[in-house]
Amino acid sequence: MAALRPRRRALLRLCRAFSSGGCQLAPERGGERRDAAPSRVSRFCPPRKSCHDWIGPPDKYSNLRPVHFYIPENESPLEQKLRELRQETQDWNQQFWANQNLTFLKEKEKFIDSRLKAKGLELRAESGQKATLNAEEMADFYKQFLSKNFQKHMYYNRNVSEAGCSVTTASPDQ
Repeated sequence: MAALRPRRRALLRLCRAFSSGGCQLAPERGGERRDAAPSRVSRFCPPRKSCHDWIGPPDKYSNLRPVHFYIPENESPLEQKLRELRQETQDWNQQFWANQNLTFLKEKEKFIDSRLKAKGLELRAESGQKATLNAEEMADFYKQFLSKNFQKHMYYNRNVSEAGCSVTTASPDQ
């Protein structure tokens, strides 16, 4: 944790140095892990002649809207570092929420399946319609999931708020 503090300070200085940003967009990056949700964000592509950052449609795994960062032709080393830190932050956020959402969906399915089996019900009714639980039963799952992931969410929130602009490259389970 302490090793990340100098990067956060550097990012804060860079964020303060620039209020906004020749035409090129930064390429999307996405190193995928086998035990993680896919990190490939939408294939949205802004116009080639655009001279601004573009925000794409929500990613289907993370539900975050990816940013395509504009690269000025005469980008200074300081501007490049800021853009790269912003991209790194976006990649980290995309991966964190893709993994978190995947975990949520898997655990939710397990919970529903176990509760239905305990009631002696099948996942699908005879009509083919998927069986569901009521709101009170699902509230048990949501409470359980939030309690189980409290540390992970606290870590995420602390890292986002400490930097203001938020840069970290690790999470508690990575």
